[in-house]
Amino acid sequence: MNHNYEPRVGTAAIIMRNNKVLLGLRQGSHAAGLWALPGGHLEYEEKFEECIRREILEETGMTVDIKTIAPASFTNDLFPNESRLEKRHYVTLYFFCEAAGDPQILEPRKCKEWQWFDPSDLPQNTWPRLSERLKKMLTVSSPLA
Repeated sequence: MNHNYEPRVGTAAIIMRNNKVLLGLRQGSHAAGLWALPGGHLEYEEKFEECIRREILEETGMTVDIKTIAPASFTNDLFPNESRLEKRHYVTLYFFCEAAGDPQILEPRKCKEWQWFDPSDLPQNTWPRLSERLKKMLTVSSPLA
């Protein structure tokens, strides 16, 4: 068991198309069975925009022009042992971005499917507090709009 409880930096991409947001149904990793935004961990010496671009490409096959990436928000999340997630601490950086192409399942052990959702009608089983966070972030107009 890993007892390194130092915070990790995560990134999450808010990809909107036709007023819908892209979510993936996670499986085989922490948060299995929950819908979440595409994203991942920031690597050593990696710029935020490079991380978002890399993660979207690795997970969905969609391409992102770095010029279309804009900061949206950030969160400081603690996941205790009793939650659906094992004990973790994340600082997550959220970004609006535009992505070209259609999402594909490129990491089938981590994501079961990609689907577009109306932000006002997200599934019940989303990443903890994602629904309220997205609604708050989307009320402030996206710099990409």
